[in-house]
Amino acid sequence: MKLSIVIPVYYNAENLIPLYEDIKSKIIDVIDFDYEIIMVDDGSGDNSYEVMKDLRQKDENIHIYRLSRNFGSHAAILCGLSKCTGDCAVVKAADLQEPTQLILQMYEKWKAGANVVLAVRDGRDEGKSQTFFANMYYGMIRKFILSNMPKQGFDVYLIDRKVIDVLMALDEKNSALTGQILWSGFKTDTVSYHRLAREIGKSRWTLKKKVRLVSDTLYSFSVLPIKIVTIVGMLSLIGGIIWAIVELVCKLAGMIDVSGWTTLFIFNLMSFGIIMFSVGILGEYIWRIFDVSRDRPAYIVEDDGDSPDNRSYDRREI
Repeated sequence: MKLSIVIPVYYNAENLIPLYEDIKSKIIDVIDFDYEIIMVDDGSGDNSYEVMKDLRQKDENIHIYRLSRNFGSHAAILCGLSKCTGDCAVVKAADLQEPTQLILQMYEKWKAGANVVLAVRDGRDEGKSQTFFANMYYGMIRKFILSNMPKQGFDVYLIDRKVIDVLMALDEKNSALTGQILWSGFKTDTVSYHRLAREIGKSRWTLKKKVRLVSDTLYSFSVLPIKIVTIVGMLSLIGGIIWAIVELVCKLAGMIDVSGWTTLFIFNLMSFGIIMFSVGILGEYIWRIFDVSRDRPAYIVEDDGDSPDNRSYDRREI
């Protein structure tokens, strides 16, 4: 048996050595099976890749890759999964907020027969703003998109070779890997943990990235936006018909001497807003269709730490 540990890296230079030492003491030194650690630098602007090179010199089971720019965690994890050779792979963040012991717990669940093992949060030590966003996001996902999403969500997970092959075959951009894993429908088990506060470095999980995650999940796994457009359009049509009937009756009854400019202005303004809202939602779908039709790679590997010429020829790369 071989376990792969995939770690996306983005501005984590200060975390990498403590992370490796933690993994070594709690995983590497106690296991009796093969392992590999796949680190993917997602276009960090610090010296994360230099630290990764140093770790590569210490442990030949570490494999490192650097993307040509910041493509996002989705692409970085895809890169790591495409390179891993294990019978199963654990995806773990580099910020030391999840206990490393989770890896062994998930591995035991996998050996018991689960294809997917999710590390589900049962609490967190982070600020109220982060907790609020997480609760809102996962609540929306559970209600409108994927009912099997854990209430507190998950960031760390184990997937076996079958699931990895499915994710590679999907080859989706502008999507969420967590949603793809739940959508795939394999036998799933969970382990719980308490998420710790970040002690080293600064989180790069910005509001812009949070909004992007929400939109990618919504447009990739749900028809809710289209339904909203349909419902709003129907309500507008019904409201327009009712208003037209009221105006006609009032006109025939002689109750209207001069047509109201304010009423007409408000009606036109609301109609224009509804049309633009609908066009915006449709544009999101059209953009995704266009992005897929270009068939650009999900990521570009600039430096392959295992290749003498630093080149790679994966389908998703240049």
